[in-house]
Amino acid sequence: MAGSSAGGGVERVRSALAEGRLPEAGPYERVGAPVAGRGKIVCIGLNYSDHAEETGAAIPAEPVVFMKASNTVVGPDDEVLVPRRSVKTDYEVELAVILGRTARYLESPEAAADVIAGYAIANDVSEREFQNERGGQWDKGKSCETFNPLGPWLVTPDEVGDPQALGLRLWVNGELRQNGSTKNQIFGVHHVIWYLSQFMVLEPGDVVNTGTPAGVALGRTPQAYLRAGDVVELEIDGLGRQRQRIGQA
Repeated sequence: MAGSSAGGGVERVRSALAEGRLPEAGPYERVGAPVAGRGKIVCIGLNYSDHAEETGAAIPAEPVVFMKASNTVVGPDDEVLVPRRSVKTDYEVELAVILGRTARYLESPEAAADVIAGYAIANDVSEREFQNERGGQWDKGKSCETFNPLGPWLVTPDEVGDPQALGLRLWVNGELRQNGSTKNQIFGVHHVIWYLSQFMVLEPGDVVNTGTPAGVALGRTPQAYLRAGDVVELEIDGLGRQRQRIGQA
């Protein structure tokens, strides 16, 4: 079942918009992440059939779940830092789901629609050596600072439409690296939220990254990991666009 809304942020914005109480935004130098007071960042790995194939992994029977530190979140155009001693910093364009209501033991995937506040773009930046070659703990390769640019917008489900029909694209230095669609997700958005609610309580403001399509540096031949000075650009249909310059920690 879904609990009551603890945030109500989307509802407050809608009311303010209808009443003409939203001030017009002035010129800005930076756009921050569209979610304040974040809680958990829960991620699904190997959730696109083409990505599982390119990494040599078997198609999972159940969603592969890992966490990212909440302070990895930065704005959509903020600098991303290659960690010290890193040689395999990678990129991943992902559809992020933002919770608007509590999800606890949802009765069915269909019930997930009632707890989703909206969707955004996430770049699930990953350090593959830390992730795969340093003891098998994925979190170590996922939780480095600046490793989850989010935004620019939180787009509500009514504007997004079918979350399983969205194109995702990512470029590095102008070269198209990823070009996929959420239709190729092994576990769809609603299934993922329902599934997670059987193991943990999802709360308003929690972010769920739902996996990445093929084209990551890990799966390329030759592999082409990020270096300081690179520029990464990514977009998802209807959700806007991100641009990050890569720096060095």
